[in-house]
Amino acid sequence: MNAHLVWDWNGTLFHDMDAVIGATNASFAELGLPPITLDRYRELYCVPVPRFYERLIGRLPTDAEWEVMDATFHRHYWAMAEACGLAEGARELLTARQAAGLTQSLCSLAPHEQLLPMVTTHGIDRHFVRVDGRTGPSTAGKAEQMALHLASLDGVDTSTVVVIGDALDDAAAAAHVGAYAVLYTGGSGSRQSLESAGVPVVDTLTDAVALAERIAR
Repeated sequence: MNAHLVWDWNGTLFHDMDAVIGATNASFAELGLPPITLDRYRELYCVPVPRFYERLIGRLPTDAEWEVMDATFHRHYWAMAEACGLAEGARELLTARQAAGLTQSLCSLAPHEQLLPMVTTHGIDRHFVRVDGRTGPSTAGKAEQMALHLASLDGVDTSTVVVIGDALDDAAAAAHVGAYAVLYTGGSGSRQSLESAGVPVVDTLTDAVALAERIAR
């Protein structure tokens, strides 16, 4: 057991899909667009986010539309996220790994200044050697952020790193830095869409951790 786990937050450790769908539909309503279901969201989700909206509405949003949708999404999301909790088994897995002397960190596209208080509020900040949220534009993917995240970790061999996330972008970020990836179906991606990444796909975080330990040996 020597894997260093890099966890994703939204849709992985943090079970926030109700807030995501609610905020997405609120942003759609601002432009007079019909609401979407969770299944439809999972089928089409991708980053950059404007590309995801293109899949949903059949065209890229204009700059003005994007500003409205982005602002509306975040306003509603952060209000709804207060009622969301950690994914099933997340707290126990994080606690057990730290108790065993194993390392893990958190790399998320959630804004850094809002991510840190959330992680602390849920009482899991002590389990990570580092927590990094997004500090740049919300339209970017995770690849470059992952590279910076790993470069900031002392003594972590990239060959032992396994990224655990819920989106194709997590697999792409892992590939960008030469790490492994395991994708989890409890968040933003459907099993069918996640399997297109060519990395292992699991239905529970417990299975994700167990598989991560096997593939990083």
